[in-house]
Amino acid sequence: MGTGLSHFRGFVAESFRDEGRVEGRVESRGEGILRILAVRGVAVPDAARQRITACTDLAVLDVWFERAITAPTVDAVFDES
Repeated sequence: MGTGLSHFRGFVAESFRDEGRVEGRVESRGEGILRILAVRGVAVPDAARQRITACTDLAVLDVWFERAITAPTVDAVFDES
């Protein structure tokens, strides 16, 4: 007789897979921002690099990614105005 836990195990496994995908996208987006800035020759001080790599909000990283394409400085990437 089954315990009925197979559905629960599947749900938990799915949740971890989804979480891993988000973490992978976050990490990739941060790396992309840093790569764009490097290719463009924009200096990225350690504090800014840490801010980018520590960010876990994909929506914020998406905004920074788009700004990195044209921003003249790393401060312009973070500019809230």
